[in-house]
Amino acid sequence: MKKKVLFLSNHFITLYNFRKELIEKLLKEGHEVVISMPRIKDDVFFENLGCHIIDTPVDRRGINPLKDFMLILRYIKVIKKVDPDIIFSYTIKPNIYGSIASNILGYKQICNITGTGATFLKENFICKISKILYKISVKHAYKVFFQNTGDLNFFVNNKMIKENYDLLPGSGVNLNQYTYEDLPNTDEINFIFIGRVMKVKGIDEYLECAKAIKEKYKNTNFYIAGFIEEENYKDIINEYHNKSIVNYIGFQKDISSWIRKCHATVLPSHGGEGVPNVLLESAAMGRVLIASNINGSNDVVRDGYNGFLFEAKNTFDLVDKVEKFLKLSYDEKCKMGKNARRKVEEEFDRNIVINKYLNELISTGEHND
Repeated sequence: MKKKVLFLSNHFITLYNFRKELIEKLLKEGHEVVISMPRIKDDVFFENLGCHIIDTPVDRRGINPLKDFMLILRYIKVIKKVDPDIIFSYTIKPNIYGSIASNILGYKQICNITGTGATFLKENFICKISKILYKISVKHAYKVFFQNTGDLNFFVNNKMIKENYDLLPGSGVNLNQYTYEDLPNTDEINFIFIGRVMKVKGIDEYLECAKAIKEKYKNTNFYIAGFIEEENYKDIINEYHNKSIVNYIGFQKDISSWIRKCHATVLPSHGGEGVPNVLLESAAMGRVLIASNINGSNDVVRDGYNGFLFEAKNTFDLVDKVEKFLKLSYDEKCKMGKNARRKVEEEFDRNIVINKYLNELISTGEHND
């Protein structure tokens, strides 16, 4: 039976990068797909596929009661208009405010907890409010997908969900798009940080590590790829770049070409990740992973097998793991890279995620009355 599926998203890029294969599969099987998201001018990728787009502004940052209340009203209007068989949502605001709307109207929504960001890293006002919002919204959703066991356990322990949950291998990785290649056989060893430049992503530890390593190992290069999210880092990144401690390359649309040039991807995040896509994509290309030992990252990285784990916020431990990697022979580095590819093939293929969603779609009942 053909179904009508409504996607609630806060941004075109995340939907394109991590959900396009699912959307393509749904359309191929004859289902109708409607996407509610902020419209981006001149970007008609999903329209060209055959999706209907409903322009829905979403303030992605902070909690503004009036704006958030307006978003609930927008979602109620969208759901009434579309009358979907199932709703798929991603990220905090579509999950929470979409669930409130779908609960009010009696529609089935599947939420995907793609990571909690910095929300629960500190016990503060935002943390307390977020827990309350999850309890009155996502807790009553049709189903909640989690990307790692740490987040799942946190929600269960804080009574933010019932038994309406399941576990996914992150967003999965497209193994045809990110193909394996041997590590560069060069005298220079290249590391890359991929992500928004902000404190919670561990940029301070990465910069300090680069400085310490380059003083001792002149044949190393440290790249930074991503937007500078927090203004106070602009001058700092500039300084480190001008001193040739790091090479800041900004946001890269084709990140795979930069991963290809590097030997290892470093993710020093403090926490709040789902299963980091930069680790999955790098692993799929056969790159060694050096990551902080946090929920999500430690699902992908097996210490000593396909990379190294270090204590979050601990620069000394990060430097130690980078040195361990540098001291490996080329063949040993390549073996780790091959292990990285093998692990994502076995556990994180995006088709696993797509099939989970398709099974949920099949199991949904008749069209909502």
